[in-house]
Amino acid sequence: MPAVEAKEVKMYSDYKSPFAYLAFDPAFALEHRFRIRLRWIPFQLRIKGKGERSLYSEHKARYSYLDARRWARPRGLVIRGPLKVYDTRPALIGGLFAEQQGRLLEYSRKVYEMFFKRELEADQPDAVAKVITDLGMSAGDYRKYLSGEGALAYQRAQDEAAADHVFGVPLFFFENEPFWGHDRLPILEQRLTESDLAI
Repeated sequence: MPAVEAKEVKMYSDYKSPFAYLAFDPAFALEHRFRIRLRWIPFQLRIKGKGERSLYSEHKARYSYLDARRWARPRGLVIRGPLKVYDTRPALIGGLFAEQQGRLLEYSRKVYEMFFKRELEADQPDAVAKVITDLGMSAGDYRKYLSGEGALAYQRAQDEAAADHVFGVPLFFFENEPFWGHDRLPILEQRLTESDLAI
């Protein structure tokens, strides 16, 4: 019987989302249990800042971080709400750069950890460059990538997200079926099992 070809699963993600943080490692762990290739795609969440949201949205935001901390605590993850709304483009392009170096997992884990401990300004290229350097990659190459090829790759990702009607993260796609939220991973796993992709 011929081997089943690995199928692509897309994962749209943003480093400022606590739920994308919660989904990151469990999602990549699926590659060890199913014949899939997980494709990480950066997506810039557009979030209103404090004072720009309705009262109901403020309540929802506070609850969301409370809920994220509930999920994070048993895993030993720290999630502190950011003090401002971040344009995470420098960090997201850093993810694309790290992926080219074969270091996406290490880089993303470090960025998520530092960001949610309030130890990383994810909108500052210098701060991202330091993470790159600390992981043994070239800050100079990252800076060139940020303003050149990386900016183009980032825009292609945003265009793909628009075509996929992405509205939040983490958002997974398997054979064009969307699964939104880290807590939808069990349903995605069920679909992968039904597709005879279990290893």
